[in-house]
Amino acid sequence: MDKIIEKKRFNKKTILMMVGGVIFAGLVAYGYSLSLNKVYKADPDKITINKVLYGDFEDVVLLNTSVVPLTSVIVSSPEGGTVAEIFTENGASVVKGTPLLRITNPNALSNYTSSETSIIEQINQLRKLRLDLEQNQRVMSQDMMDIENSLRTATRKYKIDSTLFSKKVITLQEFNISSQDYEYYQGRKKILREAVKQENQSRVMQLKQIDFSIGRMDESLETIRQNIENMTIKAPVAGRLSSYDPVTGKSYGANEMLGKIDVMQGYKLQAGVDEYYINRVKEGQSANCEFNGKTYRLTVKKVIPEVTAGQFQIELTFDGASPEGLRRGLSLQVKLTLSDNSKSLLLAQGQFFQSTGGSWAFVIKDGKATKRNIKIGRKNHLYYEVLEGLQKNEEVITSSYDQFNQYDIIEVSK
Repeated sequence: MDKIIEKKRFNKKTILMMVGGVIFAGLVAYGYSLSLNKVYKADPDKITINKVLYGDFEDVVLLNTSVVPLTSVIVSSPEGGTVAEIFTENGASVVKGTPLLRITNPNALSNYTSSETSIIEQINQLRKLRLDLEQNQRVMSQDMMDIENSLRTATRKYKIDSTLFSKKVITLQEFNISSQDYEYYQGRKKILREAVKQENQSRVMQLKQIDFSIGRMDESLETIRQNIENMTIKAPVAGRLSSYDPVTGKSYGANEMLGKIDVMQGYKLQAGVDEYYINRVKEGQSANCEFNGKTYRLTVKKVIPEVTAGQFQIELTFDGASPEGLRRGLSLQVKLTLSDNSKSLLLAQGQFFQSTGGSWAFVIKDGKATKRNIKIGRKNHLYYEVLEGLQKNEEVITSSYDQFNQYDIIEVSK
């Protein structure tokens, strides 16, 4: 018996559900495709586009420098204290020794006075000891004169008695007396001579020590008196006062800076340099600047490698005399040469570097920009040196990527 096969029919509801599912799957696939290739439509007027160039890379960095005196001497007080009087104003020209201000410090002054009194007492004691040694020398000299006089008398009597005894004029007992006196004074003289010798040696050493000690104490007294005098602060050199703003009644610590004296013998330039260049800036490198229509050559004199707020400091000196008309505080733009020029691919500087660190960039082709890995070398005030990833005349978005950093493709056509 033949089987009857019935065709399966779909009702309207089922068909709508199937069509909806197909559409949904298509939308999901399209969305997935978009997620893989995110597209951002950029306004060409709001982005910067630059071509890759080929030419001389000028390995220089532009610096904003400040003019400062070639030599400045700090003014400070060896002993802290409170400002009592101010004699000179900021900006004044001074000569060496000009009184600037006076400070007071009762505790320090009391200590100085006490130390001075104690040292004077010690000096007086040493001087008295010196007098005692000299007096003792005179006494021993007098004793030696007495012994020598007695010995001369005993010697004469001994010689006379020897003659008389040989002629039987005096007895042996009488002769023995004169002989004993002669030998006694000879012995006394010998002992005293040795004592005088030792005393002289000891006295010479003691006098040297006393003189040395008195000398050192005199130096200490001079230092104390100088410290008291230094409470009136004087200009250590001739020049112009700067950074000087004392206030009557204000307290300053020992060796705290009160101001500076600029020695008017020329100027140098100070500049902060981006830490990016810290391994490339060295003493002896050349630089130049323009002032009053003339170009002047400079040399890096000092590099201070400590980084503060993203910068390290350098000092530059003029090759020859400083330009006429320079003044402290003036700003000059200096072009510092890091190495000789070289041929290279060049890309204009831009804020894209902050977003990518120079590891990639959006490169434009046919109205669309796509990400491409690149390698950046050196940079100057205008260009980056391109080492890899770009070709001459290719166009690159060099403005900030903050608005489309997460996208893969940028449409830039109008």
